[in-house]
Amino acid sequence: MEMLCTLRSLTEAQRDALLQAPGRLEEFLDDEEDFGDPKGGAFLELDIGEAWHGLQYLLTGTPWEGKAPLDFLVRGGTEAGDIPSDEGTARIFEPGQVKALSAALREVSEDTLRRRYDPVEMQAQDIYPGTWEEPLDDTDPLEELISYFEELQKFVGQVTRRGAALLVHIG
Repeated sequence: MEMLCTLRSLTEAQRDALLQAPGRLEEFLDDEEDFGDPKGGAFLELDIGEAWHGLQYLLTGTPWEGKAPLDFLVRGGTEAGDIPSDEGTARIFEPGQVKALSAALREVSEDTLRRRYDPVEMQAQDIYPGTWEEPLDDTDPLEELISYFEELQKFVGQVTRRGAALLVHIG
């Protein structure tokens, strides 16, 4: 089963609705409208696909740990949604946490990410999707991760400027 990561901005009303009715997570993720908040129809969304675990590793140097806020792809926030543990996670980060994350991401240099990239170690650490030593196509995995990192920096900055919360969904 593929484990893909999507990040999405949330208004206060959307955040409250998800926390009060965790069974509505799938409905929210599929809703291209506003999920009960007229301001929510203009949400921001970023799909980082299977790159989430590689980014976690490059940002923190670990597969599942690290210091907040840079460990946000796999930890932190408030659990949201009814998801069986083996089918992924959904976590909500409050606007203040998103602001701290944005500042932390701005401090990470491309050089740091390049230094941490070690396909042999990533394979040994079982970093998803597990094709670091032998990519499935002609794509350079490091360049792809750097590109996703740059998109992530921009995206979190935009969410911060809106003063919105952030949903991180892996599933």
